[in-house]
Amino acid sequence: MANANSAFMRPKNVSEELAAVVGKGPMPTTEAMKAIWIYIKKHNLQDPKDGRVIIADENLKKLFGGQEKVNMMKLGGFVSKNLS
Repeated sequence: MANANSAFMRPKNVSEELAAVVGKGPMPTTEAMKAIWIYIKKHNLQDPKDGRVIIADENLKKLFGGQEKVNMMKLGGFVSKNLS
């Protein structure tokens, strides 16, 4: 379990692009990741043929730098770039 003082648990400011998906911040990285997965599942944005691929809607395209599809393994990088 992560230490309460770790960088993952420290609330960070949320960019406008990320806030459109997860809501206003500040929030820890762990909460942002949890919220983005809730958003993806709620809007059925996983590729039905390959669940590792996220199909971006308009909000996620802004977060993903215009990419229409992103592998879930790269999701953390996009989220961390939008937290400060």
